[in-house]
Amino acid sequence: MGRGAMEAAILFFFLFLSSPVTGDGSGEDYVRPLPRQTLSLPWRPKRSSDPHQVHISLAGAEHMRITWITGDASSPSIVEYGTSPGMYTSSSLGERTSYKYLLYSSGKINHAVIGPLRSNTVYFYRCGGQGPEFQLKTPPSQFPIAFAVVGDLGQTGWTQSTLEHINQCKYDVHLLPGDLSYADYQQHLWDSFGALVQPLASTRPWMVTEGNHEKESILFFKSGFQAYNARWKMPYEESGSTSNLYYSFEVAGVHIIMLGSYTDYDENSDQYAWLKDDLTRVDRERTPWLIVLSHVPWYNSNLAHQGEGKSMIAAMESLLYAAGVDIFIAGHVHAYERTTRVHNGGFDPCGLMHITIGDGGNREGLAQRFYNPKPEWSVFREASFGHGELKFVNSTHAFWSWHRNDDDESVESDEVWINSLASMGCVDEKKPECRKFLMAP
Repeated sequence: MGRGAMEAAILFFFLFLSSPVTGDGSGEDYVRPLPRQTLSLPWRPKRSSDPHQVHISLAGAEHMRITWITGDASSPSIVEYGTSPGMYTSSSLGERTSYKYLLYSSGKINHAVIGPLRSNTVYFYRCGGQGPEFQLKTPPSQFPIAFAVVGDLGQTGWTQSTLEHINQCKYDVHLLPGDLSYADYQQHLWDSFGALVQPLASTRPWMVTEGNHEKESILFFKSGFQAYNARWKMPYEESGSTSNLYYSFEVAGVHIIMLGSYTDYDENSDQYAWLKDDLTRVDRERTPWLIVLSHVPWYNSNLAHQGEGKSMIAAMESLLYAAGVDIFIAGHVHAYERTTRVHNGGFDPCGLMHITIGDGGNREGLAQRFYNPKPEWSVFREASFGHGELKFVNSTHAFWSWHRNDDDESVESDEVWINSLASMGCVDEKKPECRKFLMAP
């Protein structure tokens, strides 16, 4: 038996198959294109010492984390960088880790934090003291700022189309609310995913949170999120969190919270305590916009994964509402949907706008079955692959647009101007009672 077959046999022994969600319902009028095959990507560099799977993320004020992998343990964990090509005026030493998963052994995974960096500036950098030169652009320190948003990305032909469309838009930071590689226990697919996204992820910070496909746990044998935590280190320590599965960061007037749908979140959990503390420290003068991302949607009218967010809503919705969170972005359901402002199951002008965007291009296909009639809080919905763009123009106005992959063209099919809750008086009017609620033990 070959190594691949042996690993597959071991996985089959440990895993249980789950049935898909089914039910009655129909979708919207959009005619979906046919599925596309999984990509076949070479990911090994010509030399084992060369860096590959390079990606960057924000790591606190004026700092960036550079992550890369090598196959050579003797290659130094160092990043050299500067503002001119080939001229590296600064350097930073990193940390190195690796992991084993059944018969798989990862390469040497390096994380190095560079900075302080100037905002809105192009930097050139090299990893490990050799190999190709990369370049990145730091986000601006003030409005306007633009985000590319995509969930449930995977590695299919539709993924490639989505990435090509994102590459054509002008954005500063990439947000991904879970389900990155769809490796699903096949660890070499983490490597091919790293190679697939490197052209984009090495140039703009990718801020991610975990989804169910990142868990990869095996009962009594493997704990969850081993590959995800090793490969995609986020600024959890910088934000006072004790887990890479939930954290927050700030950029150009926007405070962003990444919640973990697959770690404890009830009122007695560490995540709940951290969230409450994080919300009390938000300064709406400095960051007038407050948004949250998590993998599982709280409000969606698709039959897929229906009700999976109920317990998290019960635990945390009141916290987010009290703090005046503007927008909640989720993945998981493989269709696009945007709601009106909603709280406690109904319209509320001071509630959160919910956006579901779990349709970046995954191999599982689209969730095409919606509840009919459409709930009053659901504004727009369609089952299609694509990406979103969120631009915060100033402290009071933001513009959201959804771009479906119509064949290989990026077609804008939904858009909306959003007023910040702070500018609408929602935050100030509720502030005394909200602060009392957030500060309560």
